Amino acid sequence: MTAWSNDTQGTGRYAEVNDVNLYYETHGSGRPMLLLHGGLGSGDMFGPILPTLAERHQVITVDFQGHGRTADVDRPLDPDFLADDIAALIDHLGLDRPDVVGYSLGGGVALRVAVRHPNTVGRIVAASAFIRSDAVYPEIRAQQGQVGAATAEMMKDTPMYQLYQRVAPRPEDFPRLLDKIGAAMSKDFDLTEEVRGLQVPTLIVAGDADMAPPSHFVEVFALLDGGQRDGGWMGEGRPKGGHALAILPGCTHYTIFMSPLFAAATLAFLDDQRN
Repeated sequence: MTAWSNDTQGTGRYAEVNDVNLYYETHGSGRPMLLLHGGLGSGDMFGPILPTLAERHQVITVDFQGHGRTADVDRPLDPDFLADDIAALIDHLGLDRPDVVGYSLGGGVALRVAVRHPNTVGRIVAASAFIRSDAVYPEIRAQQGQVGAATAEMMKDTPMYQLYQRVAPRPEDFPRLLDKIGAAMSKDFDLTEEVRGLQVPTLIVAGDADMAPPSHFVEVFALLDGGQRDGGWMGEGRPKGGHALAILPGCTHYTIFMSPLFAAATLAFLDDQRN
């Protein structure tokens, strides 16, 4: 497998938020968009689509606690904590309701930002992010249950390991990151009621062969009043909150974050002025 890399020139800085020295990079100009990576990744994983996004937006990639160029701290790798970090970064940068786009873990964090800090963000894009721990296929749940420090040796040929070794402040912390990711994935969760009450316009995105079946993401869209009626000639039957759904053809959980279709769907949603 090829290591993830980001050859796009950006400005990298650190921000001290919630006792985490959070690394972020700024690319392009325009309406701000925070771009949140998946578990065991970093902002670098969006390298193939970053130029497209940065043509029309100021894209701020963020490395979560313990990921990429952000060192770990003494707290669990809890998506709620990560969402609070993103809200604190938005405040630190003085941004006015930027959009937040996330993939996998980052998609779950984006949803939680909208739930916990709704007045902080403009629009949300949540890609390949399931809202219940039991939504993923059983064999994937079994694999997630095996993630931990003991699997570090087996991951040395993966893009996740190669990226971490290239950019992490303490490359030797990779087994610790696996332990924390494993602990986070082992926790049951259900965001059904929180998503049902979302007031932030949200795009739900998934691959047609994702980690959870397409029906799960249709279910999430239904919680947002989507898919309940014909949309109408003028869109009058669309969800009242401006929410939308995109199932991307030919995409899996492991390719969607690099797909031009993901970039196109994201830009179409964020730049739609009808809502």
